[in-house]
Amino acid sequence: MSEDKNLISIRDLHLYYGKVEALKGVTMDFRKNEITAVIGPSGCGKSTLLKTINRLNDLVPDVTVTGTVKLNGKDIYAPSMNAVDLRKEVGMLFQQPNPFPFSIYDNVTYGLRISGEKDKAVLDEAVERSLQQAAIWDELKDRLHDNALSVSGGQQQRICIARVLATQPKVILMDEPTSALDPISSDKIERTMLKLKEDYTIVIVTRNMQQASRLSDRTAFFLGGKLIEYGKTKDIFMQPEHKETEDYISGRFG
Repeated sequence: MSEDKNLISIRDLHLYYGKVEALKGVTMDFRKNEITAVIGPSGCGKSTLLKTINRLNDLVPDVTVTGTVKLNGKDIYAPSMNAVDLRKEVGMLFQQPNPFPFSIYDNVTYGLRISGEKDKAVLDEAVERSLQQAAIWDELKDRLHDNALSVSGGQQQRICIARVLATQPKVILMDEPTSALDPISSDKIERTMLKLKEDYTIVIVTRNMQQASRLSDRTAFFLGGKLIEYGKTKDIFMQPEHKETEDYISGRFG
């Protein structure tokens, strides 16, 4: 596999919450313009992995990280790496839609404003572009100054996607982004993800095996903080190499 296709490279990653080891020597790569699904039972390290890729674990007390995580060849844990700058390049979407309690426009431009952008033309362009990419511009273009909390949960989640896209990241991390949504809203988010893959690298944590098999190019199975198996999604689902993977995918545990 040529190195230039790998946007994120993780080598021998260990993470400890105090003395509890939550990630145990993870080594894997995430490729450009692919969707990677991370699956596994509760408490296996899936969400911890995402938070390690954009350093959200920095905000948790008593966390120790060893090993390397590189984005475009740069060590994201190097002293010279600014975590705020990193999070512009590695955006994150959470399980529950979490728009801020102000206007849709101000939600989408939030990341740009805290970076110091004041030019209204630039902000206006970013709002339209990001809401278009999040497939919700037509629904909200006449409501940009309404409170973001006044729209449906599915619309709120797509506003959150637009907020991530506004800073033009390289990577979008999604932690069970549709689990709190109805099937129609979930379908819209999935369609949006498949379109976004043309321009972004996406990593999605999901408990929905059908979603993982539908959306992802590659799938990683975690168990007890370890990466058990990682490969092309069709191989993981049709011909898993490990019995634990087969048992989880077939619903025998988890």
